[in-house]
Amino acid sequence: MSQDVGKVYLIGAGPGNPGLLTLRGKSILESADVVVYDRLVSPSILAFCNANAQMVDVGKMPTHHKVKQSEINKLLVQFAKEHPDGVIARLKGGDPFVFGRGGEEALELKTAGVEYEVVPGVTSAIAVPAYAGIPVSHRGIATSFHIVTGHERDNSQFTIQNSKLNDSGKGNSEFTIHNSELSVDESCTEDVIAREQSDRSNLSSVAGLDFSALAKCPGTLIFLMGIANMDSIARHLMECGKDPKTPLAFIEKGTTPFQRTVMATLETAGETIIRENVTAPAITIMGGVVELGKSLAWKQNLPLSGKRLVVTRSAKQSSGITSRLTALGAEVIETPMIETRGLAAMASADFANLKNFDVLAFTSANGVEHFFTALRHQNLDVRILAGKKIASVGKITEKKLLEYGILCDYVPEDHTGEGLGKLLAEKVSCAEIMPDRILLLQGNLADETLLKLLPAATRWIVYETLPAKGIPAWKREAISVADAVVFASSSAVEAFVANTKASDENALEDAADDAGIPKLAFCIGRLTEATARKNGFETITSDETSMDSLVKKIAEFYSR
Repeated sequence: MSQDVGKVYLIGAGPGNPGLLTLRGKSILESADVVVYDRLVSPSILAFCNANAQMVDVGKMPTHHKVKQSEINKLLVQFAKEHPDGVIARLKGGDPFVFGRGGEEALELKTAGVEYEVVPGVTSAIAVPAYAGIPVSHRGIATSFHIVTGHERDNSQFTIQNSKLNDSGKGNSEFTIHNSELSVDESCTEDVIAREQSDRSNLSSVAGLDFSALAKCPGTLIFLMGIANMDSIARHLMECGKDPKTPLAFIEKGTTPFQRTVMATLETAGETIIRENVTAPAITIMGGVVELGKSLAWKQNLPLSGKRLVVTRSAKQSSGITSRLTALGAEVIETPMIETRGLAAMASADFANLKNFDVLAFTSANGVEHFFTALRHQNLDVRILAGKKIASVGKITEKKLLEYGILCDYVPEDHTGEGLGKLLAEKVSCAEIMPDRILLLQGNLADETLLKLLPAATRWIVYETLPAKGIPAWKREAISVADAVVFASSSAVEAFVANTKASDENALEDAADDAGIPKLAFCIGRLTEATARKNGFETITSDETSMDSLVKKIAEFYSR
């Protein structure tokens, strides 16, 4: 292989759930220079990609190819040549080699002398039925399963793969019929071969698929990408002798928060698709194992199932709320709108001056983190705080202080800057603390509320807040169909609006009136709520200024 070109990784993204992406795939995406991805790849998986990667959407719709496969093949070679020693990720739904045309891409790369690696993905043919409680094999019901593409290919070929599962562990038997690769279990072999030899000209087929062979195979049939053709497929199977009462299930958007299972039989397949409005992406599974789904379905209809929420917290802070919302069934699009960084001046501050203060007041979790980071840079630790009173604006900041082993002395019932200021002013009025012995530890965007209530206090700016610079196109698309945005600060609201509002000078004034932005916002705190309302959002605000309270509020709202 040539050494002056990048390496291409053909990565299977799995069936949709980001938790089913392999560790190998995630690791490559995090370092990729270019990511070439398909339409069916979940936004939650794209979020794993290197923030500086060039994102190339070659997504295909069922009836319209955004980029032709031949052009995709050439693109991969082109990117490899443009990025010597670079990492080129080709991200495909499911597995690259299960009807993913990964073989064609690999052949193109090999011909061009480009090094490549295949990173297998969890195929939807097995994972999606599993999420619907349908095992593709089951003792006494099905000892084989057959994966069939239900999508007509340009060269009129259908490919069938068989994984033989039996007690003896025997391998697959394979042979060729009408230019279609067909793997069947031993019980079908003799009959199919005899029929192939004696009646080749009378086979019922659509795009090369041998329905007569499939109708006689006793195993589970799994059709991928075939919803548009399923009525025709069902009729051909029945014409070739398959029992019209064969149980069948359509599973939409499997393994994701939007998963839906629709049961039918072979004879009612077409009418069920129309009546229930079954749409792609969906798979079809046929056979006796489908009945098991009625009792083995395990995926719960969680409070946030089918909801897409945009979380705007900084990258370092989003994991906590993301995991909580995901556990409740939501699809979360992490869209950090602010980042914070410590100030160089703080790193060299004379911490010896802390002796001049009796009370240290923290107004955010970020302030806590950057204060103690600066403390460590000065080779100091919490012992320097001995004898001092610690004040926190609310529960989130209080919890962050506890991570550093610090218990708070003052936490207002009203978890706002005003609430903290009034509490400390009350302590000053009763001579519990001296007014000029209070140190406020804040960010550069803090307002003057605390200083107005505590004019003798001193303020240190321990960090600065930086707004996000733009939102990538793939994430804008995901945001445009989201149900709501989650805000934990006013600065996040302002940054989100700035990054999503229309560039047209004559655009609507209110950000939430823009069709590409959700109208509903879940907020922590009254200030965040006020900023969101000012920008046109309908707001739901947590009862307390904590992530637990916010998540509870979101779940309650969608459970009504």
